[in-house]
Amino acid sequence: MSMMDKLKNMLKGHEHQAAKATDKTGDFVDDKTQGRYSGRVDAAQERLKEQTGQEQSDRRQEPPQH
Repeated sequence: MSMMDKLKNMLKGHEHQAAKATDKTGDFVDDKTQGRYSGRVDAAQERLKEQTGQEQSDRRQEPPQH
């Protein structure tokens, strides 16, 4: 079992919390680097969310738009 599989298993049922932590970590890095690497940080956040399945839970949490 790969490290990513282990991480995904640990996150099951806690995807929303993991997504919030990912966003908060990215904001922290942006703050500390004064936004110099914001594009790279955003890309890393999106990639992590895709790999851990956080994107799917984020979409379910959003209310329908009218």
